[in-house]
Amino acid sequence: MNTLLNPKPILSQTSSIFPYKTPNPTRFHPHPFPSLLPENRNRCIRQRHLSLTAKALLNPDTVEQFGVPEFDGRNPSLSSSYRSSKLTKPNQTVLEAQTRVCTGPTQTRPLDEEQAFKVFDTILRSARGEIKDEEEVSKAQMGAFFAAMTIRANAFPEATQWSEGEMRAMKTFWPLLVRVLPPDVVFLADPEELMMGLGSSIGPQFVGNGTTEMRLVGALREVLAGGHLGFEEVQGVLKEVLPFQDGGEEPRGASEALLAAFLIGQRMNRETDRELKAYCLAFDEENGPPPVADVKSLTHYGEPYDGNTRFFRSTLFVAAVRSCYGESCLLHGLDWMPPKGGITEEQMLKFMGANISLSPCNAKKLLEDDGVGFAYVSQREARPSLYSLIGIREHIKKRPPIATTEKVQQYVKASGKEAIVTGFYHGGYEESLLMLMKRRGVHSGLVVKGEEGALSMTTRLRSVSTTKGLPVNYCSGFRSLDISSTSEPGGVTRQGFSLEVNAKDYGFQPTDTPRTDRSVSRNIELGLSALSGEKGPAYDRIVLNAGMVDHLLGAEGAEDISVALDRAREAIDSGSALKRLLNYIKLSHKVT
Repeated sequence: MNTLLNPKPILSQTSSIFPYKTPNPTRFHPHPFPSLLPENRNRCIRQRHLSLTAKALLNPDTVEQFGVPEFDGRNPSLSSSYRSSKLTKPNQTVLEAQTRVCTGPTQTRPLDEEQAFKVFDTILRSARGEIKDEEEVSKAQMGAFFAAMTIRANAFPEATQWSEGEMRAMKTFWPLLVRVLPPDVVFLADPEELMMGLGSSIGPQFVGNGTTEMRLVGALREVLAGGHLGFEEVQGVLKEVLPFQDGGEEPRGASEALLAAFLIGQRMNRETDRELKAYCLAFDEENGPPPVADVKSLTHYGEPYDGNTRFFRSTLFVAAVRSCYGESCLLHGLDWMPPKGGITEEQMLKFMGANISLSPCNAKKLLEDDGVGFAYVSQREARPSLYSLIGIREHIKKRPPIATTEKVQQYVKASGKEAIVTGFYHGGYEESLLMLMKRRGVHSGLVVKGEEGALSMTTRLRSVSTTKGLPVNYCSGFRSLDISSTSEPGGVTRQGFSLEVNAKDYGFQPTDTPRTDRSVSRNIELGLSALSGEKGPAYDRIVLNAGMVDHLLGAEGAEDISVALDRAREAIDSGSALKRLLNYIKLSHKVT
């Protein structure tokens, strides 16, 4: 352990906290820890310090010195294992169709005749209770699918409206469907009785059940026509229908089909700024005003909540590095989120034995702790209303507006300067994210087009075949030119910037990003090996993202990018970053 905390650079693999090393750090190994192999699993169960917890990852000296807590349960190694068994699975036939049609005006891919007939037949059999060999089609799926079909017919360009095959399938199946579908789904499929022509008055006369549904139906009539809503109208709907009730009950009087249609419909119509602001701010004080941490600088990291499925996710380790020199960091997210269901910070922290159920007030204490300086807050604790949508989000397949706005949150505020960093993938959303950051009143903001839409920059060379959209490592943002509060009248003067970061320009050797392929343990191994001083692609990625974020956000002492990168390296090579991460695992169980 002395080697880990020695201020001299750590170059030898023997200094790693892992008892076992894989020979090639960029290659995926399904069993990075020998104690996790099947032949050793019984022994792991008998010896608690070898179970799938922090103690399986840390050597005995580390455990003893830092007092990492015992952790009874063995955590799963793959990100897909974190999906709650309480969630009902969607019907795969309809879900595949939703992938094609529940998206934007230019991305939608109409179904051919064979696909359309199969989908409508599946919905009909499910509505009749005749599904035998697959999951039933949920009301959320029906709501999302039929809302998408209606919006396409009403508002999409000709190329992404209904195909001839879809028209024939609807003509064949609708006379049968209208007899068995619930009224709310019939309304979504034909709100004005214009498309089907069967003389049914359900759509035009549908008002819903109770005041909550009446408000939602009124908003949906505008959404289904391809229109947009005002700030107060969106917030009013969200506060009426959320939180979604557990146990399969209706969400406070509104149907699951209507809520799913509302969420996917707003995304298909491409949300306006006022709609995104409404989603972003709707539940800011759900649990009261956010606590204020007494720190000079706080960066809020908004990684995509659905995680990484292919590449190394570095933000947790970057936060440990930046905290070493006074740049406090607050991470937030969930253990598992559709549609990707990839590796998240919460999975890694849970795997290592940290407390993942901290309240914002407890996170504030860890941010202020001189030996930690960073924290993680789960949406489950901070925004239970939004967390209650996780099941519906799986069944609507595509990302709703909340997938954008949940990345721009302030679960804890700071007495000093604040910044927000988040990732994006689809062009156009970078401006929306920066708009939300400015609305939050932070001093600095940064959006990064990282791999998989995450916020981490890579050291690999740009592909010469990249011809469409913004390149990976594209960054855009703003920073304040004075230190006054952005909430004061008139705000502050902000300096905008945009650039493509080429890691080679800053002395990094081009390397491919290490693969993790949904392996939580592999991602942890890469990160902790890097924090123990092992040089390689993961180490470089952590240094690049710590130093470059410091520089772009205008952090104190990071005006010179070379100095900022050297400062990040020193935080790792001295052992300070690793020590802070281990402190976090221990102290997360002690804050009250």
